[in-house]
Amino acid sequence: MKVWIDQDLCTGDGLCEEIAPDVFTLLDDGLAYVKEGSKVYSDPGGPEGLANVPAGQEDAVIESAEECPGECIFIEVE
Repeated sequence: MKVWIDQDLCTGDGLCEEIAPDVFTLLDDGLAYVKEGSKVYSDPGGPEGLANVPAGQEDAVIESAEECPGECIFIEVE
């Protein structure tokens, strides 16, 4: 499973980071980005910032996408 965030739709609410802090982070620009370990996919973000979801985090990522008020989290299943 892979995930990316459309920063143009992101409201900066932070629910994704609350639900799955190992996968999502909010940066100083107030927007959410995906990450793999310590690597944050912020340059570029969007579909080019496609990150692998760590084992065991799939349910949290799905919940984050469902709860996101901006509906900006996109999941790609391999």
